[in-house]
Amino acid sequence: MPINLPPQNVVAEPAAKTAAAINTLGAVRHFLRKLSSIPISEKLFFVQNLGIMLKAGISLSVALKTLSKQTNNKRLAGIINDISANVEKGISFTESLKPHEKIFGQLFVSMIESGEISGKLEEVLKRLYIQFKKNHELVAKVKGALTYPLVILAAMSGIGVFMMIFVIPKITAMFKDFNAELPLATKLLIKLSNSLIADGWLYLIGLAVLILIFSQSIKTAKGKYLLHGLLLKMPIFAPIIKKINLARFARTISSLLKTDIMIIKSFQITANVLGNIYYRDGLNDMAGKIKKGGTINEVIANYPKLFPPIVAQMIAVGEETGELDHILEELAEFYEGEIDQTMNNLPAIIEPILILLLGLVVGGMAVAVIMPMYSLTSAI
Repeated sequence: MPINLPPQNVVAEPAAKTAAAINTLGAVRHFLRKLSSIPISEKLFFVQNLGIMLKAGISLSVALKTLSKQTNNKRLAGIINDISANVEKGISFTESLKPHEKIFGQLFVSMIESGEISGKLEEVLKRLYIQFKKNHELVAKVKGALTYPLVILAAMSGIGVFMMIFVIPKITAMFKDFNAELPLATKLLIKLSNSLIADGWLYLIGLAVLILIFSQSIKTAKGKYLLHGLLLKMPIFAPIIKKINLARFARTISSLLKTDIMIIKSFQITANVLGNIYYRDGLNDMAGKIKKGGTINEVIANYPKLFPPIVAQMIAVGEETGELDHILEELAEFYEGEIDQTMNNLPAIIEPILILLLGLVVGGMAVAVIMPMYSLTSAI
């Protein structure tokens, strides 16, 4: 009895759909991996363990394969696998890293390149681990110190809005029964409260629009210059920002010099590491002046608003003694200690300002409520 087989196109059609679905799913996963960020802790784990494995005599390709299986971040695992595959093909570690420079940074790629050329890759990885760790600690300290005042400000704003919407209307409702003239402060408080109740959604939209405009404007060159220039002039935050940039400058230049990277290239790489645009432009300008024959301390002395005299003096000593990398490392430790102390004291500095601000707001609302009560009581 003949067996009736289904037409070939009927069998092929579900297979094609399945293949298309798998390809789509793979594309979605690849896109999501690109969106996911790689925590600094994962990068620290990668750099530290790669250095340890190379020191133990394990080959680079095997070490990379092992680390790709151990990392918890899928995006980083995929990147390490890609690097490992290129290394197995005979491509250098540096060239394999270049397609992923946005992930690891120009500093990382440049130092790895120097380590491969000089044959000191293990030592370079150790320097990179210290560099990443110090930067991570620096950022963590700043974030930790700023969390407290931001939480207090958010709580104050929330309580203020709650009182204006739910508490103030009940208190001021009794004034409607009297025909007495209300003080200006009370009128303003009532108008603000009524406005928040009636048009609260407009305030939310307005706030969202302002945040969007601000976030977009600071991405432009002009916006960055205005914001970074303002931050460098603010009483409390300006010294902190300067110390952070000086600490990063000193440690990054020191790490690059220890790996035998030329001083001009070191300045150019460090310019991309620093957060403030005025420091970036300053370092790029310095690199050009050093290229023309200027000494480092003389060039830095031309930027007294960005680099205090002590930096130029210590660099001059380092140039004279030939120990510039060690001098800069000591300078970095000095400024990192200063930042640590400042961050520990920052809550104590900001707390009185927050208390004063809270007192003014609460006091203003209390006066606006009590003044008409006192007037009405006196009239009776």
